[in-house]
Amino acid sequence: MKNPWKFLTPAPRKLCKLQIFRVPGFSGARYHRDILSVYAKCVKLKAPLSERVIHMKRKFGDRANWRRITRRHFACRYVETREFSGYITLYTIYGLKEPLWKSYGRHTYRIADKGYSWLQYFPKDSHYIVTAMFDERQNIVQWYIDTCKVQGVTDQGVPWFDDLYLDVVVLWNGEVFLLDEDELEEALEREDITDSDYNLAWSTANTILRSIDAHAFPYFSLSLKHRAELFHHGEFRRK
Repeated sequence: MKNPWKFLTPAPRKLCKLQIFRVPGFSGARYHRDILSVYAKCVKLKAPLSERVIHMKRKFGDRANWRRITRRHFACRYVETREFSGYITLYTIYGLKEPLWKSYGRHTYRIADKGYSWLQYFPKDSHYIVTAMFDERQNIVQWYIDTCKVQGVTDQGVPWFDDLYLDVVVLWNGEVFLLDEDELEEALEREDITDSDYNLAWSTANTILRSIDAHAFPYFSLSLKHRAELFHHGEFRRK
């Protein structure tokens, strides 16, 4: 099935820049909202297919198999407050073979290096995971939002999620990108995901984008607050 929103992505390979939004507290970004109003109206759900064997990408919060990293620290805690309920993890990089760079549009950003830390949220009963990536001075680099089918926790207490390919990235300057649309399409064609999974990925991404557009996505300010207040030397502060 063709993506019903394909007309919104004239050059969809690997990266689609939707628009530039102003994230509260960040300057230098223009603000356009017209595309999201169109985006929200164009969803066309597919009828579910019969049962089949599904192969999904399961990702773990401790990134134990990330070979690029040679020395790291992982902290994890279940939190239940008025602001947030779910697991919060902090992955701190102390040694690695080489830095990790990612390109968005015309710019390239370093997202992993010595001293960098990734603060990750696993919101309870949600179909997305939020990763706030900080540099060695605890300045925000980007927020990476994965769509997911389900999430859980291992017997060892490590949170995990089953990835649904479609991702939203918000850079430190407020630019917003939609990523991996082609991977979602290919996963559907390979029958690695069901029609229902495909629709869930799109509806979740759409909800996230509308929340960002409405300045209602809480994890921008929440992650900055938590990185400064909850952790000390890579560990949760003692109460």
